[in-house]
Amino acid sequence: MNGNNRDEDRTEPTNRQREQAVALGADSADLVIENGRVLLAELGEFRDRDVAVVGDRIAAVPEDAGGVVSDDTTVVDADGREVVPGFVDAHTHADIFQTVETSYHRILEGGTTTLVTEATAFGGVSGADGVRELLAASADLPVDLRVTVPPLAFFDAFGAPADEATRDGIIDLLEDERVVGVGESDWVQVVGRNSLAGELYERARELGLRVVGHGAGCSGEKLTAYANIVDNDHEAITADEVTARYERGIHPVGRSGSIRDDSEAIAEAVRENDIDASLSTDGAWPDVLATGEAMDAAVRRVIDHGVAPETAIGMATYAPANHFGLTDRGSIAPGNVADLIVLDDLESVTVGSVVGDGEVVVRNGEAAVGPREHDYSAEFYDSVDIDPTAATFRVPTSAARDGSVRALEYSHGLITTETTVSPSVDGDALVADPSDDIAKAALLDRRSGVDDAFTGFLTGYGIDEGAVATSLTWEQASVAVAGVDDAAMARAASHVADAGGGFAVVREGEVLADLPLAVAGVAADTPLDETAERMDDVRAALRAVGVDVERPLLPIQTLTFFGVPSLKLTPRGYADIFGRRVVGLTPPGDGGN
Repeated sequence: MNGNNRDEDRTEPTNRQREQAVALGADSADLVIENGRVLLAELGEFRDRDVAVVGDRIAAVPEDAGGVVSDDTTVVDADGREVVPGFVDAHTHADIFQTVETSYHRILEGGTTTLVTEATAFGGVSGADGVRELLAASADLPVDLRVTVPPLAFFDAFGAPADEATRDGIIDLLEDERVVGVGESDWVQVVGRNSLAGELYERARELGLRVVGHGAGCSGEKLTAYANIVDNDHEAITADEVTARYERGIHPVGRSGSIRDDSEAIAEAVRENDIDASLSTDGAWPDVLATGEAMDAAVRRVIDHGVAPETAIGMATYAPANHFGLTDRGSIAPGNVADLIVLDDLESVTVGSVVGDGEVVVRNGEAAVGPREHDYSAEFYDSVDIDPTAATFRVPTSAARDGSVRALEYSHGLITTETTVSPSVDGDALVADPSDDIAKAALLDRRSGVDDAFTGFLTGYGIDEGAVATSLTWEQASVAVAGVDDAAMARAASHVADAGGGFAVVREGEVLADLPLAVAGVAADTPLDETAERMDDVRAALRAVGVDVERPLLPIQTLTFFGVPSLKLTPRGYADIFGRRVVGLTPPGDGGN
């Protein structure tokens, strides 16, 4: 080829070349946000600027982008309103209650354009394949989903860890470009222990990835030891706890979502100590998303608690992006991904328009995109294998000592502690006594029929009729059941199994309400509004059978969660978290355990 013809044979300019041309005023932008007060996150200040976008990248942030607007340019008039980076949810659970491809449009309506999510639900069911399924389902969405891999396979506190092949599969996931670290590592599982998770953490460090903490109740020298393992923690519930983490080099992540609202604590620590911190939802359930709230609410609440708006927004953009190494997100700067929000009102963090990956995805507060479909593998729709009968939940009188048995006492939130109760006796069996707030609580390994199951007792939940069952159990692939009638417990658990997973409330042999979660037994792929409505129905049904706690869906799904000590359920008995052992029904004493 004649070298003189090279210019004639050149292809169209790349987006990077076009970005430079737009920055130089020599080409037109694909999208321009004009007349805005743009938050320059690096400075923590608002400036009167426009934003010019080419493809999915910010090309320039000039004072006037009029020169790069053509007939083909999409123009968004901010009309003097604030333009801020898309929110980064620093810690969430995108694999429970609702699949991400059927909920992302509502997430966008709250201004969230990046999710850093756990994968313990999908990963707990299918290991590394489950995490890959989550990544595949979210691959082409205008919400950027980044995953932290679940470490559960490496823990051995209440049973043998997973086999080497399963553990190696999790380690291999760290190489995926959308994986940003290791997920929640409960401090009770790793502090002062030679855990196999060390090999996972070591590989993460080699790759420059983060380790997510779950330090509920961890303090003093234990917190110092924990700081040698984890990089961030979202479990501080007071300002002093936030500061204690920051002092030890643990990046504090404040949360405000469906699990807890700790915005006051994180706000106080930021105001008084000027600490670097991030914000998260720790999961926004379908009923919350259906009302249009997510990270916008998390930001608004810390503003309401006295944090300057530009600082609060930085906690939801620049800080989490930097912490997780997302160097092209979290700020409005040339070369960064064009994830942008136009706020209708700064103080109330009212989201008007959202640009995701350079496209307008929310207009006037409503999503311009909608739910999508994902073809999950067959095993995801066949993940609950149990066939219980009333006899499954029978407890012999021999389990008692002087008429008493060990029991879970539900307190609030995620907390259950150890107590003893005196159930009623029916022949040679111990039965619930709703008049004394004594119910049964059972856990069945959902992969083993009924071969691996344990029935204990529960007080403090308030159920006085029928039963409730769910396959959405934290950190264990199981079905949890609470009730006062063995036949109703069997009916509720069987209904959940027949639906492929979910919640069911039973009274007098009839299903009062249910919430199918057919994807891996933990998430719905039906319309989000339908899921939200059925969640409300389940809550109402729980009230109808006597459950009187503030948040009736939370206790049943967290009876399995070791991250908030002290007594929890396993399919083999109670988990004595601090004692690091599985114990039975018989209270301590001669011959007891």
